Amino acid sequence: MSDLEALYQDVILDHCKRPRNFRAIEGADQTQGYNPLCGDKVTIYVKMDGDRIGDIGFEGSGCAISTASASILTETLKGKTRGEAEALFDVFHGLVTGKTPGNGKSKLGKLAVFSGVSEFPARVKCAKPGGRNDGRSRRGRLGGPVRLGGSARRPERRR
Repeated sequence: MSDLEALYQDVILDHCKRPRNFRAIEGADQTQGYNPLCGDKVTIYVKMDGDRIGDIGFEGSGCAISTASASILTETLKGKTRGEAEALFDVFHGLVTGKTPGNGKSKLGKLAVFSGVSEFPARVKCAKPGGRNDGRSRRGRLGGPVRLGGSARRPERRR
């Protein structure tokens, strides 16, 4: 194992054992995801302040990659605009699926530790918080389609 791989492993284990922003946020919009491959269940809470993410947290249970990814993602997204968050998701998705060139990692900060996930396709859903997150929110959408590691869809209206 290279020094860089060991560092990446240490960062993932640290965020798994001591996740940051692991909490529900009162009055926040929520999106939930479930990854049936390894049982990851994650709820992400987002409270917007205008066009910026004012507060973000998560709750749930999952594998080390899932927990660490949600932890690092919440740290990274806090204070970002909606546009900045969407751009980051695009680069991150490319990274974990092996479609982002090496220079794209510099835009991700700590999220770059998940670059090795692309070598294990079954783990890609683990790295995207909620795995198969469909972007639905229990309280409605976050000013438009929510895409937290998965596809974007507007919540369906009940009749």
